[in-house]
Amino acid sequence: MFDGGMIHLARLSIDRGLRPAAERITGAATLGRMVLSASERGADVAMRIPAKDGFRSVTYRQYGRQAREIARGLIALGIEPGEVVALLCSTRAEWTLCEAGGLCAGAVIAPVYHTNSPQECRHVLAHSEARAVFCENAEQAAKVAQVRARCPQLEHVIVIEGESGVPDTITLAQLRRGGQEVDDEEVEARVRAVEPGDVATLVYTSGTTGPPKGCALTHSNFLSATAMYRGELKLDEVQPVIYMFLPLAHVLARVAQTVVLDIGGTLVYWSGDPGRIIEEVAQSQLTHFVAVPRIYEKLHTGVVSAVAGRGRLAGALFAWALEVGRRARRVERSGGSPGRLSALRLRLTDRLGLAKVRALFGEELTMALVGAAPIDPELLEFFDACGVPVLEGYGLTESCSTATLNPENAPRFGTVGRALPASEVMVDEDGEVLLRGAHVFAGYHRDPKATAATFAGGWLRTGDLGTLSADGYLTLTGRSKELIITSGGKNITPVNIESALRETRWVTEAVVYGDRRPYLVCMLTLDPDEAPKLAEQLEIPADLPSMARDERVHELLQADVDAANARFARVEQVKRFGVLGHELTQAAGELTPTLKVKRALVYERYADFFEALYAQPAKSAK
Repeated sequence: MFDGGMIHLARLSIDRGLRPAAERITGAATLGRMVLSASERGADVAMRIPAKDGFRSVTYRQYGRQAREIARGLIALGIEPGEVVALLCSTRAEWTLCEAGGLCAGAVIAPVYHTNSPQECRHVLAHSEARAVFCENAEQAAKVAQVRARCPQLEHVIVIEGESGVPDTITLAQLRRGGQEVDDEEVEARVRAVEPGDVATLVYTSGTTGPPKGCALTHSNFLSATAMYRGELKLDEVQPVIYMFLPLAHVLARVAQTVVLDIGGTLVYWSGDPGRIIEEVAQSQLTHFVAVPRIYEKLHTGVVSAVAGRGRLAGALFAWALEVGRRARRVERSGGSPGRLSALRLRLTDRLGLAKVRALFGEELTMALVGAAPIDPELLEFFDACGVPVLEGYGLTESCSTATLNPENAPRFGTVGRALPASEVMVDEDGEVLLRGAHVFAGYHRDPKATAATFAGGWLRTGDLGTLSADGYLTLTGRSKELIITSGGKNITPVNIESALRETRWVTEAVVYGDRRPYLVCMLTLDPDEAPKLAEQLEIPADLPSMARDERVHELLQADVDAANARFARVEQVKRFGVLGHELTQAAGELTPTLKVKRALVYERYADFFEALYAQPAKSAK
């Protein structure tokens, strides 16, 4: 199926019988047609881009015009239908426009994470056989320059921002000017020639367990996923506005983007400063918020920190307000209405802080979604009590980030919800979650062996373990390759324990260890934003390496570990922990771009750290 030929890549088609449904629900059969149709919305705002004096708007008419100009420029360079165009860029409006232009030229888009090293960029560029790559700036172009000689198919490097200063590159402005001689009808013809089953994009997986594989996602995959979310979330009833900050190299962000553009909503782009995300969310007037668990953890930590700073009485009142909020949400979902006293209590809870939590998301928020990694159910209950419904869902790159979602009117915290419309979910006899539907990918690019291994009887093998309730709610229990088997033969899923440990105010990462060992130990990393407050509280220097060794820090964290341990059976409890003197980072290769820990690498790199924890007597869990 995948022999590297571009003809095969362009024409790879799996008939799942859903093409008519995709055309009927989304109004377009391919992503290129969606782009051209979207431009007909005229003056409606497609994008809001940060500017010095607020936001600059891009209308749908402008979006369509710029996409066509980029498409004509690529055609002028000699990019043929079905050939690969890569994108090495952070999340910004130009990413969206370059993708749209590539799709309208009939190209296959291969995103590259902007945090990738030159060697990681080379893997994607060479393996995808990219003919051209858009680079965000000179820094990204320099990465490509280092490895370009080992990417034999790569002919064109286009720099998005300013002049690159790197030889053999052109700017985005030059590309657009270069396409002026190409007739617009050529773009229309390219778009018409693409079929729903053709590959739209090659998305290289994060690589937690090995070299990234190129997931071949078709136009039908994307539009089927779009239709599912549109239907389940009733998005046609609103004009959605979402805040774009997640990496567009990740499928979750791209599906969210596609849904908004397909409906005619607005994408609000972040400034690029991670320190301003929470501030910008509140200012964006968003209706829907899509994020990974770490963002919700940071929001929760900020609230808890603020409440703790107001004293014990304030903490007790806020806890009471949360309980009132929880009861009110249960009544609302059961179809009841609060009595006069309950309504009075609920109004009082806003004054005690719940309204301030909602204000973190702005005044227009309808709902929030979370995915890409496990989130602690207690965090979801916290936000729900405050009046911010956060719906947890589940999907893989291979399923276009689509499979299940908690229903708005009946969320079940601790689960990832029920199968979305036209998505099928099954758990096999070994406990592995299997998926099937039009959203499931075509296979791995140039890797027929891996493709064959990931399908079983037409079902996608996810590698995730889970259980299904009688009424269809899926609960994930771990990864089949991430199980810890203790020397006593107990199978333990570390991610659940780690999620509970990360909930504490002071911790960013927790990595549980203990395969073939008598008990579990854990590595913790301190949150650099919260560490100075902890240091002030303990009256010690605010220095991460010294704090990691300080017994007073360990004593305080022990209370948090004990609280997390109390949620689990004794065999699942952490008996010892250590604190690393620095964070785990993407730059060091320890985290994926979606902030998942590369477990095998961390185990290997910090083997001495974990061994040292077993060299001392284990403390009994309280």
